[in-house]
Amino acid sequence: MWFGMIPGSEVHVLDKNAEYLGVPTGTLMENAGKQVASFVTSRYAGKKILVFCGTGNNGGDGFVAARYLAKTHLVNVFLVGQEKDIRTTISKKNFQKLKNEKITVFTIDDEKKIPFLIDKAEVIIDAMLGIGLSGELREPYHWIVDHLNSRKTKTIISVDVPTGLGTNASVHPQHTITFHAKKEGMTKKNCADIIIADIGIPIEASTFVGPGELSVYYPRPKKTSHKGENGRVLIVGGGPYYGAPTLSALSTLRTGADLVYITSPRQTANKISVFSPNFIIYPLLGQEMISKDDTSDIMKSAEKADAIVLGPGLGDAIETMEAIPIIVEKIVSLDKPLVVDADGLKALSKKHDILKHSQTVITPHASEFSLFTQQDLPDDTDSRKRIVSTWAKKLDITILLKGPVDIISDGKVTKCNKVHNEAMTVGGTGDVLAGIIGALLSKKVTGMNAARIAAFLNGEAGNRAFKKKSYGLLATDIIEEIPSVLKEYL
Repeated sequence: MWFGMIPGSEVHVLDKNAEYLGVPTGTLMENAGKQVASFVTSRYAGKKILVFCGTGNNGGDGFVAARYLAKTHLVNVFLVGQEKDIRTTISKKNFQKLKNEKITVFTIDDEKKIPFLIDKAEVIIDAMLGIGLSGELREPYHWIVDHLNSRKTKTIISVDVPTGLGTNASVHPQHTITFHAKKEGMTKKNCADIIIADIGIPIEASTFVGPGELSVYYPRPKKTSHKGENGRVLIVGGGPYYGAPTLSALSTLRTGADLVYITSPRQTANKISVFSPNFIIYPLLGQEMISKDDTSDIMKSAEKADAIVLGPGLGDAIETMEAIPIIVEKIVSLDKPLVVDADGLKALSKKHDILKHSQTVITPHASEFSLFTQQDLPDDTDSRKRIVSTWAKKLDITILLKGPVDIISDGKVTKCNKVHNEAMTVGGTGDVLAGIIGALLSKKVTGMNAARIAAFLNGEAGNRAFKKKSYGLLATDIIEEIPSVLKEYL
């Protein structure tokens, strides 16, 4: 959950997650417009209203507000564009509804009438540009904002945020009606009187992960990109087990990484090689386990990668447990994103300070967390959240605690995940999760966002596999469902 002001990107996450939870974006827009209209009616009953609307969802909020206000006020709407320019389906629908009301609608073709319309109005509603603005204001917005700000005696009410917030030219309102919570950058100086309005976003949309994280933070590859530019991941694992690193590698590729390298003891590497021609395998000198002697070869492979996943299938041989802290310390010194899972965490027990202030995500279950931190976890979720957040802050890393309710924290933000099912206790699902995180880190996604996306992506893929396989679900079934989740939400 975010405490304080919400970044603009998180607003889009909330919208997507609310829809996933059964509250459509159209409902949120309707509630937003109604809240604006209610405020205006309560403070400025009977006044002549002019609503400036942009072509996005901020403008859609303005269309709804105008519709409600028209029941008791004289209302004009100025669309900063033309009807064909309206970008979202829900905004288009709400614009169409204006045609059934006693509202005069002007478009950018009537630009010369703006000074006259402003002079005639008593209350002006700014619903032009919301939190999606990037860069400085362009025309005709800049010109309109200048005109609004020059009318010192006019009452201006901004919707969600003042148009141009954060730029050199923003609307100077008397009131800003923002939704759900304050947005990043809002102050009394630039927003004046801030009213926070509830528009029906479920609390779960901000406390639990959902498709919003995936939709907003997954980096879509550019059409001009080349092999390797969308992520190169190194899996360091294997020894007594070869299935675990194989599962991590497969999930890495299915999540969209371009290349996956696997470095593993020679005997294990030979077994892994038969699973897929898509792997690039670097056998180590040791036959059966990773040891200190393999450090140099592992680091050569790490230098080629954008992110490293360490832990799947390592085993707990004494030689391996001694080698892992040395290898991790060297990877951290490269300042490369790292996922540590399974036996990798066991090797770092009492040595977790190696990870301090690094781009690391650890993915323990409760017993691994207790071994790693020497602190037992209670059963209740709220206590677990406090403990996980404290340790994430202390080490300055991201922690994804796996459990009936997953807890994800970087020490600043903490979110939960309950998108999964009881059949996902089958072996290998943790390896799949680690591979997904590794793929996202290789695409330059931050540790917190990679963990949030991965928790949902792994769980949603698991739920889809469960519908087909029931309690016969396998980790490989989850991997094969990852692309369908990506396809739906990207």
